[in-house]
Amino acid sequence: MTEKKPFEALSVETLAERLGANEALVRRIGAETSRWAVREVGDGNLNLVFIVEGDKGAAVVKQALPYVRLVGDSWPLPLKRSFFEYHALTRQEARAPGSVPAIYYFDETQALIIMEYLSPHIILRRALIEGQQLPGIARDIGLFMARTLFRGSDFSMLAKERKADLALFADNVELCDITENLVFSDPYFDAKMNRHTSPQLDGLVAELRADRDLKVEAQRLKHLFAANAETLLHGDLHSGSIMVTDTETRMIDPEFAFYGPMAFDVGMLLANFWMSYFSQRGHEQKGSRDAMRAYLLGVTAETWTVFRAEFSHLWRTERTGMLYQKSLFEDQGDRLGAEQALDHVLHQIWDDLLGFAGIEVHRRILGLAHNADFETIADEDLRAACEAKALKFGRHIAVNRRQIHGIDEVNKLAALIEQESGI
Repeated sequence: MTEKKPFEALSVETLAERLGANEALVRRIGAETSRWAVREVGDGNLNLVFIVEGDKGAAVVKQALPYVRLVGDSWPLPLKRSFFEYHALTRQEARAPGSVPAIYYFDETQALIIMEYLSPHIILRRALIEGQQLPGIARDIGLFMARTLFRGSDFSMLAKERKADLALFADNVELCDITENLVFSDPYFDAKMNRHTSPQLDGLVAELRADRDLKVEAQRLKHLFAANAETLLHGDLHSGSIMVTDTETRMIDPEFAFYGPMAFDVGMLLANFWMSYFSQRGHEQKGSRDAMRAYLLGVTAETWTVFRAEFSHLWRTERTGMLYQKSLFEDQGDRLGAEQALDHVLHQIWDDLLGFAGIEVHRRILGLAHNADFETIADEDLRAACEAKALKFGRHIAVNRRQIHGIDEVNKLAALIEQESGI
């Protein structure tokens, strides 16, 4: 039996030597390692990401590090997160074919995945900052969320298989801990790693951290996140974990995958579209972004509409799990009962996603991990003005979510807040 080599981080200089005999990689890019071109492109918070090009083609090599890259080795993280990313990608591909990169090879000991190189795709967040209006993202993302969330739940899966999967992903403890703290708790007090645009936002930040209703709602959502294991989530679905062209959309980086509330992915994703909306004023150096703002509100509405429609279709055609069995409804001629149950489920997802969206907006402005939509606005006063509007929006939809009845109502609120002046 061949002894496994201990973990060693790859580098641009060592990758070809160490992976030159890897059959999966060689098959994709060619065997002549002297002709390989290797570049490190990881700009995320956690991992190493290499693009490797050879005579026959290109591939991506992604390797986990034993710490949070954004912070350094003072914040250790287990390498097993690559195991969860690999298993999440295989399940997402099975449940929503063509929506994630193809996987060529996985090495658990070295915490690395060799996968499809997506080209000429770019990160969706970058496209939105540049003002690109991509025609297919709402449909593609709405279908992906509906298919993966429905098909990974007790609405669809056999109970035994879902419980086995739940047990497997339950070990993704450390990455869940990051979400539980950085998303739901740290933004609402003076946590060590927090940062915000200061001093411009100091007054508003103090107001939010003293807001009892907001803090209670954030903790109710944290409770829901921790206790409601409805379905396998991507766990970190935002515009920085989606790659796009004018005709294709692929979801990447599901290393935060775990079983949690169905609304979490949807809320996190829509929050990033709303943040992009509020950031647009900071990207108007080449002219008005009014059309881009209208486009983004349209994308949020279409994404939710597509999600609802596909989720409803799957409810009617693939509801084979233990919840709301057809034997209780359709098999007894009670289709209306099944539709009533569907309305209840969708209403709960709607209420919850608004809460998760509001909290996501706050953590991206007040916590550790900010996003480029705001961070790339060089004028700090202008950036703070954009962020302040987003913070007010996030507070409103999180606290008042049960009184908000549709996506158009949310978008009208966003437009109203955007028209306000000052912080």
